[in-house]
Amino acid sequence: MSGPVVAGVDGSRRSLTAAEWAAREAARRGAALRLVHACPPLPRRVSPVPGVDAWQNVGEQMLGQTVADFRARHPELGIDGEHTGDEPSEALLTAAASAGLLVVGSRGWGGFDGLAVGSVALRVAATADCPVVTVPEARRTGAAWDGADTDEVQLGFDAHAPAEAPTGFAFRAARERGVPLRVVHAWALPPAAPSAWMLTALEEDRAMWEDQESQAVSDALRPWRESCPEVTVVPDVILLNPAEALVRSSERAGLLVIGRRAPARPTELRLGPVAHAVLHHAHCPVAVVPQPAP
Repeated sequence: MSGPVVAGVDGSRRSLTAAEWAAREAARRGAALRLVHACPPLPRRVSPVPGVDAWQNVGEQMLGQTVADFRARHPELGIDGEHTGDEPSEALLTAAASAGLLVVGSRGWGGFDGLAVGSVALRVAATADCPVVTVPEARRTGAAWDGADTDEVQLGFDAHAPAEAPTGFAFRAARERGVPLRVVHAWALPPAAPSAWMLTALEEDRAMWEDQESQAVSDALRPWRESCPEVTVVPDVILLNPAEALVRSSERAGLLVIGRRAPARPTELRLGPVAHAVLHHAHCPVAVVPQPAP
């Protein structure tokens, strides 16, 4: 968790919303804020040398103005800017290597209407060395995320294979915000041919299975509750597909925390189906926290 909070900016409204979220997070942590702008060079065949230089100068001026604006609004923070000629995802991944947290907008200038999460956000969430928070442009009501810190923190949790890194991140986030932590554990009925959804379960059997899942959640959370007694924990055991359960629950969250298993081989660096679905459809900022391989 050491290191600055890094936010990627490209001048778009989405990136500035994410940077504002990052500034509040840096203030909570007592950390510095670094704003990173990537401006890869134009191909020489597309633009003559003066055009290439102007392209870089515009990027540097935008970053300088953004840094000045943030320093004026957040005088308590140490804020610096970094302008680089790398591709955006490469620049952010390089900055993430020494960061405590990387914050990005769901997408920047690229993409198209209806695209929820851009390629840069997806890549850094899947491969960064530090936790990555993806911030949507606004709440469903149209209001920006300026007041979302009063909402509860939520954690996507598997009681049968609890991951320490995302759980610790979620408890810290709830403690720093002074809000409850809702622990969402989704479970499914035993499989049946040809489909689990065609299984007819007696009500008492379902209640027994749900009690077993609730007990598993309670047992897995006990060490965390004992070490963080100041955090109010709300277990939420849901009979639903994990991705759908997390997306539905995120409507009342200020931050949703999910884990990402670190792969054994670099070629496996990609998000799983649950994380991918949550990033595209969640109604709040989503923190993807890498869990080191055992």
